[in-house]
Amino acid sequence: MTYKLICFDLDGVIFQDVNFWMELHTKFGTLEEGKRLTKEYLHHNYDKLVEEVVIKLWKGKDAKPYYELVNSLQYLPGVKKVFSYMKKKDLVSAIISASSIDAARRVQHDYGVDHLFANELVIRDGKVSGEFIWPIGAGKHKKAEIIRHLCKDLGISTTEAIYIGDSEADIEAFQEVGLAIAFNPQSEELKKVADYIVESKTLAAILPYLPA
Repeated sequence: MTYKLICFDLDGVIFQDVNFWMELHTKFGTLEEGKRLTKEYLHHNYDKLVEEVVIKLWKGKDAKPYYELVNSLQYLPGVKKVFSYMKKKDLVSAIISASSIDAARRVQHDYGVDHLFANELVIRDGKVSGEFIWPIGAGKHKKAEIIRHLCKDLGISTTEAIYIGDSEADIEAFQEVGLAIAFNPQSEELKKVADYIVESKTLAAILPYLPA
């Protein structure tokens, strides 16, 4: 099979294991309330989660801790090798993640990712504006939808796409693509729909499972 597109989740796949939004709750001093709201609304009412967190808890907060978090994220070992492989193979690359678009832009700047799909906390005049743009939401069917649209735009089949993810939010994306790799998966359900399961401290461990 010839693959033309390779897609990545972000937290725990490209960046070392971190839940970006939970870390931001920590930095903003809203962790306990953030945990409660996330548990209640994440997969059932994302609009409500955005309202309760971004508008009620975070609006007006200084954005400095947000940017500090974006810049402090640590790449997993092996990321550079994987992106070098992709360039040699001339694969189109995409990040499809419920994490921060600014974290995804950092990867794009460092490694030249072609397409970015992630959620955006809108900052204005150095403050959290209370706006949140969420093409991915919590992931799940939204990720699969984006893969379908991206493949259509590229003029390829979804079976010509690869997806690397680690959580339950990636299940629908795995079911959409031709090759699904679970990297240090946190979910037993994800393992069931993965073509390969890779447990490693380096992302380069996925290379043997990609086309030679």
